[in-house]
Amino acid sequence: LLRFQDEGECWISRDMHQENRTTISGFLLLGLSNQAEQQKLLFVLFLSMYLVTVVGNGLIMLAIGLDSYLHTPMYLFLANLSFADISSISTSVPKMLMNIQTKTQSISYESCITQMYFSIVFVVTDNFLLGVMAYDRFVAICHPLNYVTVMQPRLCVLLTVVPWVLSNTVALTHTLLLLPLLFCDSHTLPHFFCDLAPLLKLSCSDTRINELVLFIVGSSVVTFPFALILFSYVCIVRAVLRISSTEGKRKGFSTRGSHLTVVLLFYGTIVGVYFFPSSTHPDDRDKIGAVLFTVVTPMMNPFIYSLRNKDMKVALRKLISRKRFLPSMS
Repeated sequence: LLRFQDEGECWISRDMHQENRTTISGFLLLGLSNQAEQQKLLFVLFLSMYLVTVVGNGLIMLAIGLDSYLHTPMYLFLANLSFADISSISTSVPKMLMNIQTKTQSISYESCITQMYFSIVFVVTDNFLLGVMAYDRFVAICHPLNYVTVMQPRLCVLLTVVPWVLSNTVALTHTLLLLPLLFCDSHTLPHFFCDLAPLLKLSCSDTRINELVLFIVGSSVVTFPFALILFSYVCIVRAVLRISSTEGKRKGFSTRGSHLTVVLLFYGTIVGVYFFPSSTHPDDRDKIGAVLFTVVTPMMNPFIYSLRNKDMKVALRKLISRKRFLPSMS
């Protein structure tokens, strides 16, 4: 009798959860601050960062596309990184700016899932592309005579497509595991966009499988590219140190500086936010990590690559001078 009573209660509980799930058509995004006086400052700050990111990365893509000298594997990967950066910041910031401007916090269930999917895609793609770029530099420095033979067009296309395929696979896996979850009474997200971790915390279903998959897939996504980057740069440093002239060593290190700076910024964020978390404010930790990944890093990349890369500087000057020349022609 007790068994049947327990099963009956279980079914009633499931039915109630299912009923509550159907009444929730969306979520409330609390944003970065609930203080009204800070909203205007946040709007101006994030709008500025968004415009800088889009314009900066857009110029890099345009310069690479128009300058035939930059039609090399390294700049093909850089153009993809810039596109992923623009897309990454565009998944979260425009919605946050619209919510601040309209003084609303709502997002529909479908839009929330879509936002989560694409935010995963572009962050994971960034991660894989940094690994691919490190491998490209490894071949260029450690095997310069075989570079053209190794980095053939077919391999370059493969190294460009695989990060996008893998990132979509990762995002699809998390999304399919999230869809069956129930969201009962609470539908308030202490975040400025729909991130996977806050959604799992909000669910009233058993999320142990989701959290296990998140840990395994997340660890793999970070570990394998980082291992490739670490191996590549150990070999690069050894190769550069073998150069006899001081000028050659300086040039060898300076030409790799832009990519290494981006790597340190990206993985430094991972270590600082997720490996040394703040136990007192876990929600703030998630927000800080999301801002660094989706806003700060994409914004910094154009400055890093344009200021530290001689070829990119020349291409951007050509692009700007071409734009100035065209109006005078008309």
